[in-house]
Amino acid sequence: MVLIPAGEFAMGSANGQAEERPVHMVRLDAFLMDRTEVTQEQFGKLMRDNPSPSHFKGADRPVEQVSWAEAAIYCNLRSKAEGLEPCYDETTAKCNFAADGYRLPTEAEWEYACRAGSTGDYSFGSDARVLRQYAWYADNAEKKTQPVARKKPNAWGLYDMHGNVAEWCNDIYDAAYYARSPKENPRGPDDGERYVLRGGAWNSRAEACRSAARVGAVPGFQDACFARDAVGFRCVRRAPNGMSAMTK
Repeated sequence: MVLIPAGEFAMGSANGQAEERPVHMVRLDAFLMDRTEVTQEQFGKLMRDNPSPSHFKGADRPVEQVSWAEAAIYCNLRSKAEGLEPCYDETTAKCNFAADGYRLPTEAEWEYACRAGSTGDYSFGSDARVLRQYAWYADNAEKKTQPVARKKPNAWGLYDMHGNVAEWCNDIYDAAYYARSPKENPRGPDDGERYVLRGGAWNSRAEACRSAARVGAVPGFQDACFARDAVGFRCVRRAPNGMSAMTK
């Protein structure tokens, strides 16, 4: 995992889609984030009842065809395996942010980590021609996922934040949420039918891979904003005491 330092950033895009506005300042506590998307090998070690849901097979490829609920279950199993307190209530699926276990990133955490200090359209700036150096997407992915960490990482050492598979966030999706989002550690609306997906995927155009691009999807794949084999995730957890004081 990578330590993402506490900090403040401008979330959203003034030039993007309506749901990416208004641009607003957000401040976040430090957290740890997986360096890569969860791979099929990692997923299979814990999810023994359904170890191979993916269409594009490969131990080092990102796991896909994973619902939001399956991602949350994986987070809890990973927490238990490491002696940490699980974040998700097994009945309600509500997240306990005070727990020290694994969970899905909030939408704000995801964008902050993706940007890694960048204010451009992507983690590396705004020139979409450079995207192929950092991402597997429609122009270079050969119509399938690719092994993780084969492209350049962003400035904070995170791979495949653009492309490969779209990543589930913990937040419920609301197109108008930014207008009322709190400044400190925003966690999304309290209720709704869709959850946030971020980052674009192997079949996405460059526009959909931007740092601020956001999509809402039914957590059980009943809608078609992304193909099932284009959806995966990565985990985060609270920075342990002492580590949160470290800076990049």
